[in-house]
Amino acid sequence: MLVGVYSSREMSRRDGAKLRATLSVSLGVDQDLRDFYAFAMKDEILKHAVESLYGMHDTQAVALFNSVILSICLQMARLKRSEEMMDAINRKYGETIRFDKRQVVLQPTAERISRLDPKVLAKECKLGYRAKYIVGAAKMIVAGFPTMQEIMEMPPEKAKEKLVELPGIGDYAADIINPHAGFPIDAWSVDVFGLLFFRKLPHDRREEIEIVKREGIRRWGKWSWMAFFYVAQDLQNLSKRLGVRLRLE
Repeated sequence: MLVGVYSSREMSRRDGAKLRATLSVSLGVDQDLRDFYAFAMKDEILKHAVESLYGMHDTQAVALFNSVILSICLQMARLKRSEEMMDAINRKYGETIRFDKRQVVLQPTAERISRLDPKVLAKECKLGYRAKYIVGAAKMIVAGFPTMQEIMEMPPEKAKEKLVELPGIGDYAADIINPHAGFPIDAWSVDVFGLLFFRKLPHDRREEIEIVKREGIRRWGKWSWMAFFYVAQDLQNLSKRLGVRLRLE
């Protein structure tokens, strides 16, 4: 993989080594997928996803706050609505950098969001109740909450216990952020995996979230997160291959 880097100053070897390590983690460069693929090819659902997306690595946010915004915006919302909220936050509070006649908007830092009035954030970005959680989480992170790197070094259960201390981060959100095994089921994904596992839509989404979550973990165990990741990226193909109509957003 070749990555070009632009800098406003000359980078030292130390800076270069740090950047390479950061990119390696965030792009999943060092992930060994052989065991997952061997497992997936024996599964009636996953075999189609890995054939379609062979070689896809799981990505990881560099900053914990980026994942917190993602997980809170995904709660109880369709993908299109979640993307609209995140785009609004980035446009209003992100930092714009320019290089080589290009312009890129970076996601806002926890420091900047921590200084906002939640009511203002909610109104400007149409976040509703989510704004108070995002600002509250930003304040905790600025005050010294563990970094993403520190979370990654914790045992899976310890990492999850720590993450749910953040405002607005429950079981579902922690499974999205947690770089370890997780299976994040909510009102959107319960339809997708309910159809895949049981060939029928849940009668009551909220009631059946835990049922679908347990089945996913029972079926895929330590590969639950990678299975979720592959399925979520391959809904159109899986709909055709398995003859089910999966929600695409």
